[in-house]
Amino acid sequence: MVPATLVRPELVRLELVRAVARRAAVPGVSVPGFDATVEFARPAVLAALPVAAVVLGLLVLRRGGGRAATPDAGAGRRARIALLATRTVVVACLVVAAAGPTTVTTATTPGDPTVTMLVDRSASTDVYPSVADDLEAAIESEGVAVDRVRVAAGNRSRVGDGLLANLRPNGSVLVVSDGRVTGGASLARAADVAESVDATVNRVRLTPNRTDRRVAVFGPSKVSVGVENRFAVRVSGVESGESAGGGGEGANGGAAPTGATVTIEVDGSVVDSRPVPENGTVSVTRNFSSVGPHRITARLNGDDVHAANDVYRKTVQAVERPRVLYVSRGDYALEEYLRRLYDVERVAEVPEDLGDYYAVVVHDVAAPDLGSVGALQKYVIDGGGLVVVGGEHAYEKGGYGSSQIASMLPVRVGGSTGRRSQVVLAVDVSGSAKSGMRVQKSLALDVLDQLGGQNRVGLVAFNRQAYRVANLTALDGSRADLERKIRSLRSGGGTNVARGLLGASNLLGDRGGTVVLLSDGRDAAKPSFAAADRLESRDVRVVTVGVGSVNAKVLRGIAERTGGTFLPADETNRLRVEFGGPNRRYDGDHLVVVDDGHFVTRGVDPTASLPGSNEVGVKAGANLLAATGYGAPALSAWRFGLGRVVAVTAYGADGSLGGLRTRPASLLLSRSVNWAVGDPQRKATGVVSAPDTRVGRPTRLVYAGEERPSVEGISFSKVAADRYEARPVPDARGYRDVLGSSFAVNYRAEYAALGVSPALKRAVERTGGETFGTRQASAIADAVTQQTTHRRRIERRWDWALLLAGLVVYVGEVCARRLGRYRGRGAIP
Repeated sequence: MVPATLVRPELVRLELVRAVARRAAVPGVSVPGFDATVEFARPAVLAALPVAAVVLGLLVLRRGGGRAATPDAGAGRRARIALLATRTVVVACLVVAAAGPTTVTTATTPGDPTVTMLVDRSASTDVYPSVADDLEAAIESEGVAVDRVRVAAGNRSRVGDGLLANLRPNGSVLVVSDGRVTGGASLARAADVAESVDATVNRVRLTPNRTDRRVAVFGPSKVSVGVENRFAVRVSGVESGESAGGGGEGANGGAAPTGATVTIEVDGSVVDSRPVPENGTVSVTRNFSSVGPHRITARLNGDDVHAANDVYRKTVQAVERPRVLYVSRGDYALEEYLRRLYDVERVAEVPEDLGDYYAVVVHDVAAPDLGSVGALQKYVIDGGGLVVVGGEHAYEKGGYGSSQIASMLPVRVGGSTGRRSQVVLAVDVSGSAKSGMRVQKSLALDVLDQLGGQNRVGLVAFNRQAYRVANLTALDGSRADLERKIRSLRSGGGTNVARGLLGASNLLGDRGGTVVLLSDGRDAAKPSFAAADRLESRDVRVVTVGVGSVNAKVLRGIAERTGGTFLPADETNRLRVEFGGPNRRYDGDHLVVVDDGHFVTRGVDPTASLPGSNEVGVKAGANLLAATGYGAPALSAWRFGLGRVVAVTAYGADGSLGGLRTRPASLLLSRSVNWAVGDPQRKATGVVSAPDTRVGRPTRLVYAGEERPSVEGISFSKVAADRYEARPVPDARGYRDVLGSSFAVNYRAEYAALGVSPALKRAVERTGGETFGTRQASAIADAVTQQTTHRRRIERRWDWALLLAGLVVYVGEVCARRLGRYRGRGAIP
């Protein structure tokens, strides 16, 4: 990988102009009667022409300005004018040659206008009318041949594989499909390949003429006996007769179900039956009183295309409450809260033997009073769970920094906000970012606003190269200057994310730091990931912020490889927690979820106000899940050895957990302990895991015991001591009993996602394709003809010709003067 180029700040704009000029962004000059455009690679050089002409005139004409009139004075003056003219021509040739004159013409090569029509006749497309036959005939009547290929049928939808197999360099395909892929390559992968070979993906807009709905049940697969749990029954699908403008193609979960009733059964007994509500979701709460598998079945009643997806089955394994050790020296309400959910034993300090517990909760205990921290560390490394709750006697206030417990925690003890960091903003100014450049700048300014003044911040802009816009300086004294430079950025040129990353890393230097990359990620993954690996080795973390039509795969991959985070454009306020100063707050003073993709925080919108917090900072590799309203870490998690550790570092004004004990914030506490507990059957024997599956897809059965189990039709293999696994592939829907456990088999994936896939729409947008109606055969024929007609830009440089012309004029003028002297005429004194 070639290192990224870094230039001085004052040269940034000129370098960007040069980059754009090489891509023909600098306006050319059309010459009448000449089928070409004249462009200059370095147009700024032309400014030297008038200056050179004035200087040359002064030098030549002043030589005879003070002489008396003689009979030869007129001849001398004419000779000087001739000399000025010839020297002016020579200088003009040199200056114009230095400006890089180029003539640009366009050569058009007609291609073979054949429509490659990819037709999907899988079960999920039964809600749409069959349009392929009529469309094929109509296109061919426009004089364009059609090559028709079936890419999916029945229960197999390998649309991505079909698209990959039919891509041609500079070619075009027309997809007649809902884009629902159930196997093989994804449409995102196919779009990557299409972009790399300059192929275009078009599609036909499909409007449903039949109704189909599907039902699904969501909720925990393992629960504790006697603990109330909530399950969601969701109905979605496509409705016939919808207009294209109103979502007529349908989207999974997007259509409002009408005219259907959902019935919910638990262990064979009906617990609810009602018309499907407008939002499509029905909630059910259940408290299972007996250990073992339980069954939740949801049924739809109503006419639609497929009956298979009108029934959904879910198994729930009820287990004994996990044993949790509660370590505390004070009387806190948390203990009572935990006892409602787990089998809790309270002690004053950590004992030597922790083998009977699924998790240990340490609540506001100082390091000298913790007890056997060595036994706790071994317990966690071997797979145990640990939740450490802060307060006035914990973390920095309890001497954790010098204790053995510090290594297990996902946070550093001491100094959460306000610490000094090195941060470089890397802003994508390539041509692909042009349409969203206003948003790009706005986001860059917003990111800058998240950073506290104690940080050292620099700025790099990149397209095919990286340009150093501002060196690392303390933000306190340079914020206004950085804001001005961000507003002055201009777009142009190609995209090379790797160059931008390496340029930002070079600006950080040997000390490492953080790069905040603002880009759409529209670049090849391989070089971008290679650059990310290099940054990781330099101790540089990358936070990627997606802007515009984002290639999330590239941006997320860069972040993951460097231990950073991928943020959507509307979530940059998460940067406040790590880089914000004490005066840089979230909106409001309540708890804020920072990572809503984690089990602990998913779907939780807390409203608790927690004014107290321990002074901690999140370690690299840990997940910051929630923060306080003033930007301090409140909830963090990571894995330590085989175990899981959660740090609760915010608390109420009185030192208790305050609003964290009431819904919805209380879910953060219970889920934290649940996440730390992990599998509540990991100490059990028998079938300890039997996940639900679909017809045609395997499930993974795990059996714990000394001997290999024997089950008719299922073969178990030994994978570890006292551990056996089997992977049966069921071929029919229903419930299956296995050695005292149970799992559900639901309808095939083909019936699980309805409506046109967003992935297909994104593939069309990424490749510059179009979406056509079923009666737009003429437009399809014209578009394919244009897409297969190749235009080449032919550039011809003329600097050599101008240099040659200048040389000829100069030599001719010298020869003429020598000849004049030889003959004694017209000599210039």
